[in-house]
Amino acid sequence: MTTRITVAVCVPLGVDRGRVVNRIEAAGGGAVECHFDRTLLPPQRFVADHKGAEGFARDPQGEQRWRAVLAEADVALGIPGDDADGLRRLVALAPRLRWVQGTAAGTGEQVVRARLGEDVLSRVAFTSTAGIHAVPLAEFALFGLLSLAKDADVLAELGRAREWRPRWPMQLLRGSSVLILGLGGVGREVARLSAAFGCRVTAVRRRPDGPVPDGVATIAPLAELDELLPAADAVVVTLPSTSQTAGLLDGRRLALLPPHAVVVNVGRGSVIDSVALAARLDAGGLRGAVLDVTDQEPLPAASPLWGRPNVIISPHTAALSVDEDARIVELFADNLGRFIAGTRLVNLVDPAAGY
Repeated sequence: MTTRITVAVCVPLGVDRGRVVNRIEAAGGGAVECHFDRTLLPPQRFVADHKGAEGFARDPQGEQRWRAVLAEADVALGIPGDDADGLRRLVALAPRLRWVQGTAAGTGEQVVRARLGEDVLSRVAFTSTAGIHAVPLAEFALFGLLSLAKDADVLAELGRAREWRPRWPMQLLRGSSVLILGLGGVGREVARLSAAFGCRVTAVRRRPDGPVPDGVATIAPLAELDELLPAADAVVVTLPSTSQTAGLLDGRRLALLPPHAVVVNVGRGSVIDSVALAARLDAGGLRGAVLDVTDQEPLPAASPLWGRPNVIISPHTAALSVDEDARIVELFADNLGRFIAGTRLVNLVDPAAGY
């Protein structure tokens, strides 16, 4: 690929503009021109926010400049608005577009929701940031497992009551059975950390053949999930949201878990039926749950999951880290070199599979 490539940065980034432009153009070896105009993008509301502040609008001159940038773009870093509507608008305004690097691990879900035509899907490649959030999400999963194994909920209550209760034995992670659903970047890191604590790790993935990641003792197909649940001390969900994963852990499957089991979700909220999860907790059928995502977001104040000492809820924030945007730029720069060389891109999305 020898023609000059125009890159449009389409989302706000918490990295110095000059650093971003220089890194991207350097990765292009002189064949790339990068457009990153902060005045045309909404300000970030928080670290690694790629949607931007609500109510942002460009003035007529700004809108004209924005459309001119997109009209010349061969490559987009980020999806405007970080959603399916923004992706549809981007494709409509960028006739030269050949590749979109999303800033979300769930970029595939955005592509599916955008319902793009085959003409677009045949000429535009889409990549995600899968793996960028592996370390923070895996750490959150292990934080949750440790918190419930060491009775952090009980200790917090004793602290509030100023009560020194007679001693009791706490659980060990060592020797426990951890079942991981999904072996993408997050699942592999959960497996590595779990194994470091001495856990026995079983993983379920769509294609059980292939290399076995570090820390995983056994890989099984999804068809064997019902047989695996009764032996699991903990289930860690790292799956994307697809038609095959929606409601995967429903009331029937949750009931297959032993009453001391812990359910962790650092994948997508749609995988677990939250009403069924609350009912199972009410029945004493689970030790607890650790949720960075839920099937409704924001989680309604009336949700029965709130207010439970044995349920740890993060408002979909466990994935964020202060250096996320810098790491996204590095991922994009690496992929840009591949794009120019005509080699396979990292984290290429399969629109049919949804990830």
